[in-house]
Amino acid sequence: MSSRAVTLGLAGTGRIGTSHAETLKKLPNVATVLVADADADRARTTAAVLGVEFAADLDALFAADLDGLIIATATDSHPDLIIRAVDAGIPVFCEKPVAADITGTLAVIDHLRECPVPVQIGFQRRFDAGYRAAREAIRSGRLGWLHTLRATTLDPAPPPAEYVARSGGIFRDCGVHDFDIIRWVTGREIIEVYALGGNRGAAFFAEAHDVDTAAVVLRLDDGTLATVSLTRYNGAGYDVRLEALGSSGNAIVGLDDRSPLTSVEPDHSPSTYPPYAGFMERFRPAYAEELAAFIDVATGRLNNPCPPAEALEAVYVAEACELSRRAGRIVHVAEVRR
Repeated sequence: MSSRAVTLGLAGTGRIGTSHAETLKKLPNVATVLVADADADRARTTAAVLGVEFAADLDALFAADLDGLIIATATDSHPDLIIRAVDAGIPVFCEKPVAADITGTLAVIDHLRECPVPVQIGFQRRFDAGYRAAREAIRSGRLGWLHTLRATTLDPAPPPAEYVARSGGIFRDCGVHDFDIIRWVTGREIIEVYALGGNRGAAFFAEAHDVDTAAVVLRLDDGTLATVSLTRYNGAGYDVRLEALGSSGNAIVGLDDRSPLTSVEPDHSPSTYPPYAGFMERFRPAYAEELAAFIDVATGRLNNPCPPAEALEAVYVAEACELSRRAGRIVHVAEVRR
């Protein structure tokens, strides 16, 4: 980590932004955290509760002498904030996605093409100890050749209707993490998808032209098959796993005493530990590692671990899945590339 204490701005003090502010405050090489939000009262309250600095608005935030900017605002504001920051020479950490759609993402990437200022996109699973161990096991060859990957992101309860309406759908909002991590742990590209979706829950999913549950079959460029299972209604608890199954062994991420799996075998002793309440609790250490890495990126001590062009690859897969679901056919990811 960098030994130089830094001043960081944070735009957006909703759930994830507030969590990031709390994490940043605890990092030893952060001198100042300055928060701002479109809702100035919310930012002021967050600053007071956490003991960080308050900026009256985004103009005040950008006027500060920032070493880096963390963007945790609504998706539609991401492109403008990224471009404004890099044009001011401020390194950026931005929660996914880069933009609301592929066209917007490509516009940001094009703007950054000749820009030396780093922009790191938030895919926190890349910093989780379990996923890193799986990546090492796969790439070292200990598992032999992979024949199957099984990924799950199963939320215990749905988000609010207003969030779903603006989320971009289950593949872009939720499954994109699985698509990214499959690429990251294997080092392979996803070339083909077949996606199905269903709605047995609240009506607001269908009203938003979304689904509350989905199943995806993927083919990687080396022939490995993968499945991704997604739902907003996993009543047993938050369940995020990756199973990497090879010719010589396997590696399973997310299988521990807090996994919300119920065995009905008569000799099995159930865990006494509660399942994770949600993604923020499950990935809290990963978020801290991710933000610490950003500080090293911003201070020139680390190469960018997830630039926008890398994040775009998972978005392409999500886009292909949505097309597959709507069209009822296999889709080659190349069909949605631009």
